[in-house]
Amino acid sequence: MKSTTLTVSIIASIAILNTSAFADNESENALDPIVVNADFREAKLSETANAVTVIGEDKLYDKASQSLVEILGSTANVNFTAGASKAKYIQIRGIGERSQFEAPINPSVGFMVDGIDFSNDTLGASLFDVKQIEVLRGPQGTTFGANGMAGVINISSNEPTEETEGHIEATVGNYNTQAIGAAVGGTLIEDKLLGRISVYQNQSDGFMKNSYLNREDTNNIDELAAKLQLRWLATDNHTIDLNVMHTDIDNGYDAFTLDNSRDSHSDNPGKDQQETDAFALKSTYQFNDTMHLISTVAYSKSDTTYSYDEDWSYAGEFDAALWPYNYTDEYKRDKKQIDIDLRLVSDESGKIFNDSTDWTLGLYAKKYDEKLNRNHIKEGVNEASSYTHEAQNKAIYGQLDHAVSNKITLIGGLRVEKWETDYKNSQPINLSNDELLTGGKIGLNYKSDTEDLYYVTVSKGYKPGGVNGSNSLAGIERAYNTETLWNLETGINSNHFDDTLISRLNFFYGEREDQQIKLYAGGAAQGFENYLANASRGDYYGLESQLDYYPNDNLYLFSTVGLLKSTFNYNSNERTPAQSPKYQYNIGFNYGINDALTLKSNIEGKGSYYFSNTHDQKSDAYRLLHSSLEYTTGEWTATLWARNLTDTEYQTRGFFFENNPATGYIKELFTQQGMPRTFGATVSYDF
Repeated sequence: MKSTTLTVSIIASIAILNTSAFADNESENALDPIVVNADFREAKLSETANAVTVIGEDKLYDKASQSLVEILGSTANVNFTAGASKAKYIQIRGIGERSQFEAPINPSVGFMVDGIDFSNDTLGASLFDVKQIEVLRGPQGTTFGANGMAGVINISSNEPTEETEGHIEATVGNYNTQAIGAAVGGTLIEDKLLGRISVYQNQSDGFMKNSYLNREDTNNIDELAAKLQLRWLATDNHTIDLNVMHTDIDNGYDAFTLDNSRDSHSDNPGKDQQETDAFALKSTYQFNDTMHLISTVAYSKSDTTYSYDEDWSYAGEFDAALWPYNYTDEYKRDKKQIDIDLRLVSDESGKIFNDSTDWTLGLYAKKYDEKLNRNHIKEGVNEASSYTHEAQNKAIYGQLDHAVSNKITLIGGLRVEKWETDYKNSQPINLSNDELLTGGKIGLNYKSDTEDLYYVTVSKGYKPGGVNGSNSLAGIERAYNTETLWNLETGINSNHFDDTLISRLNFFYGEREDQQIKLYAGGAAQGFENYLANASRGDYYGLESQLDYYPNDNLYLFSTVGLLKSTFNYNSNERTPAQSPKYQYNIGFNYGINDALTLKSNIEGKGSYYFSNTHDQKSDAYRLLHSSLEYTTGEWTATLWARNLTDTEYQTRGFFFENNPATGYIKELFTQQGMPRTFGATVSYDF
């Protein structure tokens, strides 16, 4: 209790310090080179009226071998779940998926990588050769539509440059971690064609041991990521960019045990695999000094396999009188998606309404196809099933940025989207959905004489309804409704003490209509089935703050804090949704010991949260300490790093059901353990 009180006190103090009431600022922020790309127009971070966190290349430099989703989880009010070889499901402000089994899902959090939609395939995203990550919290209905109800993650890789430049790095660490990557880019045809290519291979045995099979690699990591970027300067007013990506993930999945230890007894460890080929072709054509046209075509194809040993034991481990069972489950999916986006954007000379208003107008279309083959093997008998899921949506959208004065800007955006889906399975069930969805925002920004930016925004996001496809869900509704989220955001971006302190603070409140909640029925041995339903109502509120302080040339202090209070009502019961911790924080520093040596350290903390909407089992609150020592000489950098230095135990997923013959199949909490202490060294060369 004392520890919790101290933690909350620290968070409250940091949040209060993030206000601008105690300092004046007389100049524009000189420490704000960060540009946000996820909106219709590029903007400096300090001038972005949005709840956004940017993770720059400097913070990603030594993290290529780490889980991308866990890096995202260190930002305010962004959480994650594992339930696989590594974390790959994201929640923003408690909204987001936690897993996928038999039914198709519509993502709550958009996930874009170099213009390619990875919302359904986050496992394929790599941190190597990434320039920055933008985390946009709250509905992004105007810009991203159905995938952006809770928020959007936008990842940008390093772009081709005129000068030849590159990066090579190698990593070794405990648990037999080995990684190597290389990136090189430059001019291919002078004044015409630029290019960049990167390849990264990451391998690790993982921290689980399978004592039955006498192996230490059944929850291994084996990932290959390759990217090619070409920029064709077709004419002085026409640029064409091509991004091509290939990922090959061959991870093991052996993470749950009957005693919640890191010692598995599984005789059929699972797989968590993904092979993706994707590209995005983007054309930017400058008609004149009034407007330009951005045309994008993106395509991705992913084959995934997700399988696991359902009984978490080996045949013969328990006496037959205890009624042990022997099940495995496998989900093989084939996904294809194509996106087309045409966007007209005004320039300085193209403003309307007496040169006061910037405008954007766009058309969007998407086609998504998913096929599932499930192999559910019970005592050697395969209860196979399959489905096909097709979704098409077309949208028209627009936004006006109207300068009421030189200090006040009024922003209005609207998106109208036609959503059509068809679902067929082998049971057989055949369902279709056809609906018209709308989202958007209206906001007011005020820029003070001291360059502080105040803003208030009301936005609407939406998430289409779907289908529960299993015939075994007796009495459960086959379909669930579309969810709508109304969100109020108000905040301030400010600078203090001669631009040495940069702060972002925002408060938010949201109401969820027909909130989609994930529930389950039955138990593992008796038939464990997930399904989605609609709560009668849901709401949340909280705050997010970010502080960056540069007291001198050698020291950089930072903090991010998220506070969240969320509830929903289902069948007259009110409770907090799963994956909604009341607080999260990340506090740390970078200290330059001398010109060559830099010490970096941070503490990442998270409050307790429910694992599920169906039971009352919670995770433990935790704090993780990370640190690194970086030595740079010329183009070479060597980094000694360690994560979770104190070897704190924490959980990343939890189930509460009957699965252990030794206890008579009573309901118990089974958890997937978080990463223990890991350490290693990375050597890199930049040229």
